[in-house]
Amino acid sequence: MKPAITTAAAIAMVVAFAFQTAEAKLPRFIKGEVICTQYDGVTDDLLTAGLGASGLGLAGAPPALSDPPTAAELRALAIFNNYRALVPIDPGGGYGTLFGPNIDAQGNDTGTEGRIAGLECLAYAGRARGRENVTLMVQVPDRFDPAAACIVTAPSSGSRGVYGAIGTAGEWGLRNGCAVAYTDKGTGNGAHDLQDDRVNLIQGQRADADVAGRDAAFRARLGDRALAAFNAETPNRFAYKHAHSQLNPEADWGRNVLQSIEFAFAILNGLCADDGPAGDSFARRGGEDDDDDDDREGGCGLTPENTIVIASSVSNGGGASILAAEQDRKGLIDGVAVSEPNVNPKPGGAFGIRQGEGEVLFAHSRSLYDYTTILSVYQGCANLAPSNAGAPFNGGGSEARCTSLFEKGLVGGATTAERAEAAQAIINAAGILPEQNVTQPSNYGLFVPQAIGVTYAKAYGRFGVTRNLCGYSFGATDADNDPTALALPAEQALFGAGNGIPPTAGVNVINNDSPGGPKRDQNSISPSTGRADQNLDGALCLRALATGNDPVTGKRLRGRDRIDARRIARGISEVRAKGDLRGKPAVFVTGRQDAILPPNHTSRAYVGLNRLVEGPETGLRYYEVLNAHHLDALTILDVTFNAPLFSDKLIPLHHYLFQALDVMFDHLKNGTPLPPSQVVRTVPRGATGPTLADVPPLDEAVNLPAIDADPDAADRIVFSGGILRIPD
Repeated sequence: MKPAITTAAAIAMVVAFAFQTAEAKLPRFIKGEVICTQYDGVTDDLLTAGLGASGLGLAGAPPALSDPPTAAELRALAIFNNYRALVPIDPGGGYGTLFGPNIDAQGNDTGTEGRIAGLECLAYAGRARGRENVTLMVQVPDRFDPAAACIVTAPSSGSRGVYGAIGTAGEWGLRNGCAVAYTDKGTGNGAHDLQDDRVNLIQGQRADADVAGRDAAFRARLGDRALAAFNAETPNRFAYKHAHSQLNPEADWGRNVLQSIEFAFAILNGLCADDGPAGDSFARRGGEDDDDDDDREGGCGLTPENTIVIASSVSNGGGASILAAEQDRKGLIDGVAVSEPNVNPKPGGAFGIRQGEGEVLFAHSRSLYDYTTILSVYQGCANLAPSNAGAPFNGGGSEARCTSLFEKGLVGGATTAERAEAAQAIINAAGILPEQNVTQPSNYGLFVPQAIGVTYAKAYGRFGVTRNLCGYSFGATDADNDPTALALPAEQALFGAGNGIPPTAGVNVINNDSPGGPKRDQNSISPSTGRADQNLDGALCLRALATGNDPVTGKRLRGRDRIDARRIARGISEVRAKGDLRGKPAVFVTGRQDAILPPNHTSRAYVGLNRLVEGPETGLRYYEVLNAHHLDALTILDVTFNAPLFSDKLIPLHHYLFQALDVMFDHLKNGTPLPPSQVVRTVPRGATGPTLADVPPLDEAVNLPAIDADPDAADRIVFSGGILRIPD
């Protein structure tokens, strides 16, 4: 029996406090102070930092910062940028009508700004050292009801900070009255300015590294002499937590998510503990008697047995929640609902993947680093393929890249167009779907695969910042693309403006090996070609470390290069998913046009592996959404250029993340069966003219069919005869 306790009114009475008085009840992995703040939902709030739906939307402007910025200002900037980085806010694209802070759990427009009052608590987990400190955060909305308790995990996407999933799993959880358990997964937006030796604190303020000490979100592992020598040789550089912590943070993403859940239980039970930080219990503050029959631990008696816990989030955060479910030996998680997860399934599964009547693909389950380095080498040329002429925002194509690839024998063809088509064919032969070709050119132009390749090579190999692997480093650059100091206001804003993987917030990827001196990577010269071919040499170096072979000669790497490749391979093996969800129900939604995390190597591959491991009784359901990709927020480019680029061709996958959470919550709460695996056949909005005004608004009934509880046989995704069969 649950204890008799009050709900929203009790939580609303809590004011800012630290958890010193309840420290004994905190998990042992929590280090240092727990910083908690109550938000009134009027001047400031959990979801929008006081900005409201309009402030986060198209008309909103980035919150201003003081000099130096306050923690509250940095928090507001982080929420503003992280929300808009993941949620499409283009006119007619669903913001404010289908999703957004003003939309309630039933999908209705509340007519309000959607500010949510409640409590927010921050803490570090880990071994209390600047290299590791993992940020955990719990948000408890005032409407949280311990008698119907629920927790949703929201690990950050990408390498974003702790607010990285505020607009995805965070928004869904808060509007449904759930506590939300966040973590930055040990990647976060930790930026160490090596030249001036400044770092971030947990709330984003910049501090001298020696003053911050173990309270630094991230501090590179360098002694004074090594730091001075590095600065003398390569001035004005940055170290980043994901790339340079030397801990391969991804290996611990599952553990970090589980820690965030345990932290959430500690906060929730601490709020109503007699000896807790609020100084009283829910029951006593609410004037009700405690239930003498309850023998559960914790003031509220909240446990995994009486609390619905859904592991969620998108991209890297979704992958982290999957790993958490696989590692959940305490029964903390009840179900999983993720979108476009970055999951690296264990390779070698004896199954194939077949889409429609196409060939069966057995070479699935490539690692993120593997397929990303293929894209980094070939996409710069493939962007110029005539078949990609209609791809939106197709920038970044390089005739010089095509020429250099041809001279090295890596593509054939007598003309640039023929070489570009050859490069595209190589990409698709690696299991990249032809449907992804429409979005891949824009990703390359925005430096997505290139940035991922650099960061993950350093992370998987556990290389320190002084090891400029393949000649790469991070730093600001000037108008001539030369390294320079980052302006102090930009550095002070890094916590709120950056995403943890350069190029971001003024910090770029630099090619140290460019003849004539270091240059911004996109504008640098390859030493082997003497040509401004977007640093093909660097891309080939990263590719060699993915395969263990020189991509030009085909010969095995030797010496230090061979050791480096083995280090990276070892790091990749540490992040591989096993396909065992321990019988938990789970739903994945993935867009077929996802060109950052290709379905054949992520979601589809995991579904097949899971079927081998858990058999036909698996609780996993897979919903593949047509006309959907990875970066919904790219529709902001349509606004910038006032043209139908993405909005007329692609629908927001974000809408289906919320559907996935809805069906999982209904399943766990009411026992409603999960819909079978299926292809969801959406309808693009189209365009009647050349401007954004010529794109009709999304109509849910026309463009966004619901995940079907009883889909037609022609739409069902099935596993039979060792083949995962995906309808066209």
